[in-house]
Amino acid sequence: MAKYSSHILEMARKGAEHRYEELKAEIAALVKHFPHLTGRVVSRGAAALSKGGKAAMAELAPRKRRKMSAKARKAISDAQKKRWAAQKAGEKKK
Repeated sequence: MAKYSSHILEMARKGAEHRYEELKAEIAALVKHFPHLTGRVVSRGAAALSKGGKAAMAELAPRKRRKMSAKARKAISDAQKKRWAAQKAGEKKK
């Protein structure tokens, strides 16, 4: 990574802080105009911004993934192979 002068880095930090404040103000304005949306969590990032950063992310439970059994995967695979075979057979007739 290229090295930047401390002046450039300081300006970048100030710019990022300014943009962050603009975004927080925009969120506040949206909540003011659409108060019914305050109880909904649209995304994990939105929750973090609305509730205060890292603390909000800690409150969110990790997403649980559904696990499919080998038997279920096999059933889906067999069904799809059957569909493909039927589709190929239909193409040959034409």
